Amino acid sequence: MTRAVLFDLDGTLADTAPDLGHALNLQRERHGLPPLPMETIRPYASHGTRGLFEIGFGLTPEDARFEPMREEYLALYTANLCLHTTLFPGMAELLAALEARNILWGVVTNKPARFTNPLLEQLGLFRRAASVISGDTCPQPKPHPEPLLTAAREIGVAPQSCLYVGDAERDVEAAVAAGMTALIAGYGYLGATDRPETWGAHGRINAPQDILAYLV
Repeated sequence: MTRAVLFDLDGTLADTAPDLGHALNLQRERHGLPPLPMETIRPYASHGTRGLFEIGFGLTPEDARFEPMREEYLALYTANLCLHTTLFPGMAELLAALEARNILWGVVTNKPARFTNPLLEQLGLFRRAASVISGDTCPQPKPHPEPLLTAAREIGVAPQSCLYVGDAERDVEAAVAAGMTALIAGYGYLGATDRPETWGAHGRINAPQDILAYLV
């Protein structure tokens, strides 16, 4: 029986791409570059600064400029954390439906806590979530299963009774390794080169309400 539903944050629970992209374009402007269209940025929004800098500046973590540019970007993102971020359509209704069924829900993300917690606060969700696990809560982030297992322990639910929803391969990998049911958020930030059918998930949803069909 499903007793808890856990969500990835960026590209699953909330549409954060507009603010992630806004901060990237502010940084590009600082460096004399034109803004990128949101449709170009959107598929990279679940991949942190590594993905954003790949599309925004052609930088990799091995580049000497990566870390100083990363710090600059994070400062810009902090100042523009929740200007345009919203829950995906239908997500508010889904969370209400889970609560009405006494099914716990939480967030497990690779986003650092200094962004996760205030963002969830501004969205009015932080105190409603049974657990919030960020990218720096555990020694290893996803795809390691420990963040998901930590959330299950925190809310007192066996991993086998948890369902995890995410929009990246590392989400599915972590959920399967943790012994949870893994769903792919098909409405999230899947890129043109992603092959979600090869990730080994238990299902794929096209809207948040589709999760209700997997609550067994």
